[in-house]
Amino acid sequence: MHTAAEVLADVFLMFLSAKLAGELFERLKQPAVVGELLAGMLLGPFALGWIGLPSAEMVATFHGQAEAIEVLASIYEVIAELGVLILLFLVGLETRLSDILRVGVRAGAVAMAGVVVPFILGYALMAALGHPTLEALFVGTAMVATSVGITARVLADLGHLHSDEARIILGAAVIDDILAMIALAIVSALGESGQVSVPAIALVAAQAIAFTAFVALAGRHAVQRWSIHLERLRIRNAPFVVAVLLMLGLAALSAQVGLAAIIGAFLAGMVFAELREQYQLEHQALPLYELLVPLFFVITGSRVDWRLFLDGSLLGLALAVTGLAIVGKVFGCGAGAWGMSRRSALIVGVGMAPRGEVGLIVANAGKSLGAIPDPIFSVVVIMSVLTTLVVPPILTVLYRGRAAILTPAPETTAEYAVPDGRLPDL
Repeated sequence: MHTAAEVLADVFLMFLSAKLAGELFERLKQPAVVGELLAGMLLGPFALGWIGLPSAEMVATFHGQAEAIEVLASIYEVIAELGVLILLFLVGLETRLSDILRVGVRAGAVAMAGVVVPFILGYALMAALGHPTLEALFVGTAMVATSVGITARVLADLGHLHSDEARIILGAAVIDDILAMIALAIVSALGESGQVSVPAIALVAAQAIAFTAFVALAGRHAVQRWSIHLERLRIRNAPFVVAVLLMLGLAALSAQVGLAAIIGAFLAGMVFAELREQYQLEHQALPLYELLVPLFFVITGSRVDWRLFLDGSLLGLALAVTGLAIVGKVFGCGAGAWGMSRRSALIVGVGMAPRGEVGLIVANAGKSLGAIPDPIFSVVVIMSVLTTLVVPPILTVLYRGRAAILTPAPETTAEYAVPDGRLPDL
């Protein structure tokens, strides 16, 4: 049975490995999240066995310790859940409602096509291979969203964060993420009920849209009107404390009404996006981000059984899903960018391809609900990693020969304008 000291030792080892792996991959010009995932896979129960829950074979030998294992699982779940809530809260802080409403028709078309095409391709592939409907829905949902943090970081490093293509990618990715979270809420609710029906989908979709719209509009109005009173509170760092309380409260409320908790965290960040510079909310949230988010990725990586990929049929499925995930974004988002040059449309499509942490969030939700088995969970994680890895070199080639745009265009939104021209690595 794990003692408190042993759990703390696990957390120490996870955090240390996450930071070392992140440092290594940053030096290799790759996202730190990839290193964190691989660290989890290496140290997890399917490899060295230094961290994480025991594998199914090991559990069978733990006679009389089922309760201890269940407690340990709950501890890991809480750590991972807090990490993903902080992650989505910070993404929300980068998403002003006014900027979403102002984004152009082209960005909206890119977002819609970038959701519909990959979802259909993922669902169709899994259904054609005979997988259950709910499992196919989760795979399709994992292929939907774009990791805006990864894409923005690549564009900033290339010096093209303020190009026309970059503005379309960033605007579309914001809409894309909201649609992806609604899709996740729908399939999560279906996973809990075990039924797939048009009325159920319509009800959950309406509930998700109504909850999202109400919190975004009413919350933004309330924060703008009453934020001045936050400074009168005697609590230290009152604006940040209230923002975190809202994040936890909306996450709990989202779960209570049948939506994913991460939707509440995202909306809390979006509500406070208008005040993030005034109260330096991002700066204050970064210590929590640096502690909890890497733990989420290491824990997620520890759940991947790399031995499954020694099976040629599973490896083929992983590569097929990854290929369709990239093709779906390139052709779907490229079609949404119709009217631009062929190269610009290709840049938009490739820039929308990384799934990063968003695909992992969907995979984690599906595994927690028991909607996807271990092999499919591993397939989705590999898809998220590979789509993240291939984008930086491809974008570098596509932008080759273009002069970097180092100053923001007049219409660039304030949310992306930071002092050094780079976005936080979310």
